[in-house]
Amino acid sequence: MKKLIILGIAALGLASCQKFKEGAGGMLYSIHTDKAGPNIKEGDFVALKAIQKTDGDSIIYNSYDFDRPNFMYAEAPRFKGDLTTGLLMLSEGDSATIKVNMDSISAMAKKTGAMPPAFKSRYMIYTLKIIKVIPKDTANLSGFQAKVEAFFQAETEAAKKAEDGKIKAFIASKGMKPTVTASGLNYVITKQGAGAKAVKGDTVQLNYAVSLLSGKLFDTSLPELSKKSAIYNAQRPYAPIKVAVGTGAVMAGFEEAITLFPVGTKATIILPSKLANGDQGGALPPYTPLTFDIDILNVIHPGSGAAAPPTAKK
Repeated sequence: MKKLIILGIAALGLASCQKFKEGAGGMLYSIHTDKAGPNIKEGDFVALKAIQKTDGDSIIYNSYDFDRPNFMYAEAPRFKGDLTTGLLMLSEGDSATIKVNMDSISAMAKKTGAMPPAFKSRYMIYTLKIIKVIPKDTANLSGFQAKVEAFFQAETEAAKKAEDGKIKAFIASKGMKPTVTASGLNYVITKQGAGAKAVKGDTVQLNYAVSLLSGKLFDTSLPELSKKSAIYNAQRPYAPIKVAVGTGAVMAGFEEAITLFPVGTKATIILPSKLANGDQGGALPPYTPLTFDIDILNVIHPGSGAAAPPTAKK
């Protein structure tokens, strides 16, 4: 069975006024849609859409950016009033907003030696929409796992079939007229450069920003852009990266793109998943197309005195 892609559970509070009830451990909850059916239990498989934010409306995570649900197995609550406490109150088809007391989260982090949240917020707010629940069948675990696998495979196949249409819709929405390479890479040059082009053995120095088709910035080498998009991480360096061409250290489509353009070029590239992470996913779900904005700064030739540095997979 393929490894399930488990993304961090997260959700967004509704903008309209809501009446919240108080649950265990100071948790607040508001159930928006209450369908008939058994509540989620520990060990059940759950597919859900989710968004997470602070009470200052700073969005931390939004599964809708990926246009598919998260997958998880329900666990026992770690403390009274945690997110799982609220999750176990819901059933398939339900939607709800759950507010978890930040002091309780910080206390659990301290108890377990984990790093406490850096967010200044009274509550961590989650809005959940339960898409599918497959009850754990202790008497027939193999049958339970088969049902989970079948659901996961159906979701993955649906994402695969929908990818090409999503890319075309994205291009149309932006009014783009891209050049398409033989591999299926789409690109639009926003500034034409006139410097050297990289070939195998060269090292390319560039800035980049990678986003989902939703527009959500996923990663960048630019600190100001990361701050603007609320993904800044003070523990990582922000600087132009160097990629050694021909080493296979980056996505196939990304490596192709940086050899297409001379120094000084800025371009937007659209990678279908087959040129990115494909059906493996990784930090992203399988069959996730990506867009890169790249700025080619320099090409370093072998023997020029600048050693090609280690490269992180993009």
